[in-house]
Amino acid sequence: MSDFLKNFSLEGKVAWITGASYGLGLAYAVAYAESGAKIVFNDINQELVDKGLAEYEKRGIKAFGKVCDVTKEDQVQAFVAAVEKEVGTIDILVNNAGIIKRIPMHEMSVEQWNQVIDVDLTGPFICSKAVLPAMMEKKSGKIINACSMMSEFGRETVSAYAAAKGGLKMLTRNICSEYGQYNIQCNAIGPGYIATPQTAPLREKQPDGSMHPFDRFIRSKTPAQRWGRTEDLMGLAVFLASPASDFINGQVVYIDGGISAYIGQDPGNLDPSKFTDIDESTAQ
Repeated sequence: MSDFLKNFSLEGKVAWITGASYGLGLAYAVAYAESGAKIVFNDINQELVDKGLAEYEKRGIKAFGKVCDVTKEDQVQAFVAAVEKEVGTIDILVNNAGIIKRIPMHEMSVEQWNQVIDVDLTGPFICSKAVLPAMMEKKSGKIINACSMMSEFGRETVSAYAAAKGGLKMLTRNICSEYGQYNIQCNAIGPGYIATPQTAPLREKQPDGSMHPFDRFIRSKTPAQRWGRTEDLMGLAVFLASPASDFINGQVVYIDGGISAYIGQDPGNLDPSKFTDIDESTAQ
């Protein structure tokens, strides 16, 4: 490997990806493992942790996984202590764990609002706070937050999610501002609409053979005219965790096929014969 390419290596690094039993978190972890990192992850219950461990084992990845609720500071601190004892000091944190509740704002309870804010915004604060002291001591560290299109745009029924993701964008900038002097970089990935099992129903053909209305809507708003794949996120995730990004700090990078740069077209003008379809059997 050339000296230049070594800048993209994660060899020997310990990467903690929250909520990485499946989905985008799993994709980030796989990319990190293939780049040389040791993988640690948590999830909300043992069933999910076991699911994640089985998936990593199937892929030939040795991972450390434990139950930990990112909204509980005592659990997070205990998790970090266990990782430091059994694996090593955390070099990379990806605040991936998140939830969404699609409820009209006037119907949403305060309890529902607080749950989303707690997981999507307070959780990254608690986890970042837990790893910062060791990163400050060794003057090196990477924190990567999972922002969203909703960090920039509003949309009906996602008031709490949008508020949390907008707040996470500013937390990203503030961690950069406060801890950049310790050679700690905090950036964020803003995925567009990604093909996962959770979004599969939104891409299903209708009984009459027509496109799902939301599938048509997303394609009409995306210059690439397709949904993203988890693989589309992996390169940026590795880059932001690697020495190659040491002078990039406080940024949110959107991987959205151009949706945030495009006013969109009339959905009725789409030509499905030109689409690049997603292989649903491989969607993470």
